[in-house]
Amino acid sequence: MSASPSGTDVEPLQDRKDGARYFEAAYRVRTGDVDQQMRVRLDAVARYLQDIANDNIEATDYGASDPFWIVRRTVIDVIRPFSWPAGVTAQRWCGALSTRWTNMRVRLTADHETNRFNPDEREPGLIETEAFWINVNDQGMPSRITDGMLDMLSQMTDEHRLRWRSMNPDKAPDASSVELPDRQHVLRSTDFDPFKHLNNAAYLEAIEDELIDQPDLVEGPHRAVIEYLRPIVPGVSITLRRVREADRLLVWMLIPDDAGDQVVAATVSVSKLPT
Repeated sequence: MSASPSGTDVEPLQDRKDGARYFEAAYRVRTGDVDQQMRVRLDAVARYLQDIANDNIEATDYGASDPFWIVRRTVIDVIRPFSWPAGVTAQRWCGALSTRWTNMRVRLTADHETNRFNPDEREPGLIETEAFWINVNDQGMPSRITDGMLDMLSQMTDEHRLRWRSMNPDKAPDASSVELPDRQHVLRSTDFDPFKHLNNAAYLEAIEDELIDQPDLVEGPHRAVIEYLRPIVPGVSITLRRVREADRLLVWMLIPDDAGDQVVAATVSVSKLPT
């Protein structure tokens, strides 16, 4: 299990049930995945999670019966950071479920390699993740998971009464009450998917911009939690409201509603994990 962040009530991620089946895939750390210190960024981890989710459903018979899923939350516990170059092994299984949503766990391990640009030996990397996925119909409304898929997922876990509980504070503080000034984050056309939704990885690209000024949060083990509250579509401007606590950075991504008032589209926390 991974440890919970210091000073918070976040519970550790549960390990895989003994004997539970899982889906496994292999990926590579590329130079486009890392920062200037060769650390694999959070947005790159989000892309690995998207890739294995797509690969997993394509490897089953449920791509036609249960094709539409949206992510409500992603938890990323970086226990031992990844760097380039490396091969990544991803294992995905269901950690808990109800009839309309699931907690899908993904364990990422990295076998680090050396080259002329990164010649030092590094210990194997370990990142534990969990994502709250909601099954939806073609109108985007929560929908019951089909019996066949529900049966397959149920065999992976003994937790069959999953309920939503927020892990981040969803109400943004007033701008006048925080020390850091609001910051605008500019979106690009490449940040959006074919459904005109902001790609999950693009949210965390904005957080990586914040971590440049908060490097102590990611120097050791750390946890990132992102919760998606409202969709962000092309043409919308994003304002980041930020609060730095002792061992945690909180970010609220604000967008204008139909009346022009700022509302929270997503919340992000990045916390140190105890070593």
